[in-house]
Amino acid sequence: MMSDSIQTIAADSKVSMHFALRMDGIATDGTRKKDEVDSTFNAKPAEFVLGDGNLLPGFEEFLIGLTTGDHKTFTVPAEKAFGQSNPQNIQEMKRSSFAVDMPLSPGLVVSFADAAKAELPGVIKSIERDYVMVDFNHPLAGKDLEFEVQILTVEA
Repeated sequence: MMSDSIQTIAADSKVSMHFALRMDGIATDGTRKKDEVDSTFNAKPAEFVLGDGNLLPGFEEFLIGLTTGDHKTFTVPAEKAFGQSNPQNIQEMKRSSFAVDMPLSPGLVVSFADAAKAELPGVIKSIERDYVMVDFNHPLAGKDLEFEVQILTVEA
């Protein structure tokens, strides 16, 4: 019987799949569209073990129960993805704390060291005279994420 050989994704399954990650964007004509953030459809498939901590738990929830050959699109709400944007993670810093010759502009990602000397990226939100507003939230915080997945193989 063929049906016995079909593996269903569960905890600790080894999965090979193609995926595309999209989020809401605005087209040049002002209409809403989906911006593709990442995709493996024209590249090497992603391989992982479900529950190994490499994927968002909110993403893994949607994969459970899928089988080889499934091709689905689903949305992971911000709360189950990178969480909501936290206003306390937006810091005002003096312009003098940046190198004089560093060209600062909104959207620029700057790397800082946290208290434990680990790298912490921050995004410049705005610059007003002697102050720079830096957002330390994850760039995808507050965003609902759309995933398209095509399951290639599943192993127990």
